[in-house]
Amino acid sequence: MASVDSLKARREIKVGNKSYVYYSLRAAEEAGLAGTASLPVSMKVLLENLLRNEDGVSVNEDDLKAVAAWLQNKGAVEHEISFRPARVLMQDFTGVPAVVDLAAMRDAMVALGANPAKINPLNPVDLVIDHSVMVDNFGNPKAYDDNVKREYERNIERYRFLRWGSSAFNNFRVVPPGTGICHQVNLEYLAQTVWTNEVDGAEVAYPDTVVGTDSHTTMVNGLAVLGWGVGGIEAEAAMLGQPIPMLIPEVIGFKLTGAMPEGATATDLVLTVTQMLRKKGVVGKFVEFYGDALANLTLEDQATIANMAPEYGATCGFFPISAATVAFLKGTGRPAERVALVEAYAKEQGLWWEPGVAEPTFTDTLELDLSTVQPSLAGPKRPQDRVLLADASVKFAESLAGEFGKADQPDLRAPVEGENFDVGHGDVVIAAITSCTNTSNPSVLIAAGLLAKNAVAKGLKTKPWVKTSLAPGSQVVTDYLAKAGLTKHLDALGFNLVGYGCTTCIGNSGPLPEAISKTINDADLVACSVLSGNRNFEGRVNPDVRANYLASPPLVVAYALAGSLKIDLATQPIGQDKKGNDVFLKDIWPSNEDIAALQRKAINEKMFATRYGDVFKGDKNWQGIKVTGGQTYAWEGDSTYVQNPPYFPNISMTPAPVTDIVEARVLAVFGDSITTDHISPAGSIKTSSPAGQYLIDQGVEPVDFNGYGARRGNHQVMMRGTFANIRIRNKITPDIEGGVTKHFPTGEVMSIYDAAMKYQAEGRPAVVFGGKEYGTGSSRDWAAKGTKLLGVRAVICESFERIHRSNLVGMGVLPLQFVQDGWQKLELTGEEIVSIRGLTDLAPRKQLIVELYRPTDGRIARFPVRCRIDTPTELEYFKNGGVLNYVLRNLAKSAS
Repeated sequence: MASVDSLKARREIKVGNKSYVYYSLRAAEEAGLAGTASLPVSMKVLLENLLRNEDGVSVNEDDLKAVAAWLQNKGAVEHEISFRPARVLMQDFTGVPAVVDLAAMRDAMVALGANPAKINPLNPVDLVIDHSVMVDNFGNPKAYDDNVKREYERNIERYRFLRWGSSAFNNFRVVPPGTGICHQVNLEYLAQTVWTNEVDGAEVAYPDTVVGTDSHTTMVNGLAVLGWGVGGIEAEAAMLGQPIPMLIPEVIGFKLTGAMPEGATATDLVLTVTQMLRKKGVVGKFVEFYGDALANLTLEDQATIANMAPEYGATCGFFPISAATVAFLKGTGRPAERVALVEAYAKEQGLWWEPGVAEPTFTDTLELDLSTVQPSLAGPKRPQDRVLLADASVKFAESLAGEFGKADQPDLRAPVEGENFDVGHGDVVIAAITSCTNTSNPSVLIAAGLLAKNAVAKGLKTKPWVKTSLAPGSQVVTDYLAKAGLTKHLDALGFNLVGYGCTTCIGNSGPLPEAISKTINDADLVACSVLSGNRNFEGRVNPDVRANYLASPPLVVAYALAGSLKIDLATQPIGQDKKGNDVFLKDIWPSNEDIAALQRKAINEKMFATRYGDVFKGDKNWQGIKVTGGQTYAWEGDSTYVQNPPYFPNISMTPAPVTDIVEARVLAVFGDSITTDHISPAGSIKTSSPAGQYLIDQGVEPVDFNGYGARRGNHQVMMRGTFANIRIRNKITPDIEGGVTKHFPTGEVMSIYDAAMKYQAEGRPAVVFGGKEYGTGSSRDWAAKGTKLLGVRAVICESFERIHRSNLVGMGVLPLQFVQDGWQKLELTGEEIVSIRGLTDLAPRKQLIVELYRPTDGRIARFPVRCRIDTPTELEYFKNGGVLNYVLRNLAKSAS
């Protein structure tokens, strides 16, 4: 539908021989939005989105004026707008449950007597299967083929379902397994920077924008595509044509000056940026990069920085369109017509950056001189905890003695049965070149290859206890490493190709060799991983590994050679050469010029054209999957991967009224920085866990469990996995690590799942307490879905991460924020009975009173909380029992 265009901003632009309609920011400024030329570029993209989608209902003149008023209030005045992304990006872990939900919604439409075909994506959706490959086999030439075979064996039910979805739904494409990581495929192929679409017979040009079901969707911000991660719940609503409600954000300007020094990498830069922005505090805010140093960054460097926006807490990490954008689009084989449009459109709309351009107005700013960046790692548990390479061994020793409690035995080592080596605290047992953050950047991969080449030439070898892997985010990586002559050197050190996907970064590291795993657990060792990823949260990478460090790909190789975090790579030898002479890291580290020269020589446009020429076709495994079903899915009752979820039981056209929470039980009490990994783990499923026991009851052998992420299409597994992380600590059972609690009033210790089921059987609602930064990490919709299905009606915390708060609302769970202090002063034991009244006339950000009653001593406590339903649209979602119910009812009404 064309915009009502109250400011008469509709214009035409001719590029080459083709004309496009566009909504002119310059014309809007002249029509009354004074000064908007000085807005941050990311805000200009939002303004264009509103101009183009002005319908008088979801977008009106007041919204346009509110954006212009941002120049005075800089985001301090709350104003909700409706954002409509051009498209939606999914990966399979979050994509499968989204498609499951769409299939369930079609069944619900039938139940409501409406046409199931109304449940269909209205915006383009691309789902990239990248989260399912696991590193079962490694360190040999057969690793890739063996891992692909196991991937299909484990996931055939899911893949059959996705193949059905790709044919059953319009506007829905599936990129098959073995192609790459969704964000790298997005960067190299899917994203266009300027999108076009036919509206009422005219070709309309507008900024490419995207929301994705993975928090690292922000990576494409480096290509000047505004986008961020949302929960699968929000993404489904966007797919079905619903706008995404958001508050006009504050925008933090990050000024970059200078140039990178010799020996520093893009990874070192992004870890520095992450630490700075976490310290600044940018949760819920846009970050936009500017400054003359942009001329010294490649597009891939920009994408690396943008990728880690979730780690520094921002909604996005945006870069404007520049010569680097145009060069990258050309170099990756985008059509010449599109590349020309991008440059012409950006210059016409004031979205173009070049040295000397006027600096935008920002809410606040900070600055980094790139020449001060030093080689770094981040760990052992959080991406923002950067340590200089020169300090890494000392910092690990401090962590070992402090948070890991091994001060009395720092040098403990234990023999590995059947091997001629031992392992000890600090040993690197996983060294993984993984993740879109770094495998999208040729400079760091070529650096890793050159370091491997230099190491092999000196006779250095990987330590025998290190599990090595190379899992690029794109098949193009394989091509340029081969052309550069580096593949054989990486292979010689065990960095053979294991798959094209996320692998170790998301917990798909696969099991350690059995004897090494046994030694680590028997001796209670603090083993380490070094990975070129973006997440290193506790319990994420591997259940046997407690200390995880993010590092550049060349440092991953270096630590595989050293074999331990206790070695100071700045001053101690990394190994000995063939003559027994000490070899130091500086002896094998490649120069910046050597890296750049080889990169120029090894990469060309043809590689991208060849690899992406038939990207949706897939290999023989994918093509051989049989597809059945029509408009509605024929659910397989015995499937342990895909089940019809219970979100729409007995749904009617009128939602039931919201009721107060009366005499709820406390299911769990958590501390600070509880991540979505803690709430909804993506790693391995333990045999002894409720999910493991369920699978065994269904006849699944433990060897075939797969991970939680692969089973997100089955609510029975995911409910049991909620709050089941092996490292989570519930303050109700402070001495027990893992997902356990006490059931009250019996006081019986049991799994959180079992307690939740008992409370449901007793007719009791449940609540959860948390600390600061509750829900940080991946945009994992099951962290909210599982919470809902466990019977939790409210989550009460000191602060929420943006996406998880939104997801809770989207599932009809009430997020409440302490007005002052936190639960610690309440001295909770878990036996308290909780009541929250005033929900019948709920309003956005309304203050409510929580009442606690403890039966054992009769104590009563009352404290204020802020309702974190932030917008009127979110309130409508909540009143309907969730966003999917809201959309379903609206579509059913329109169908009738």
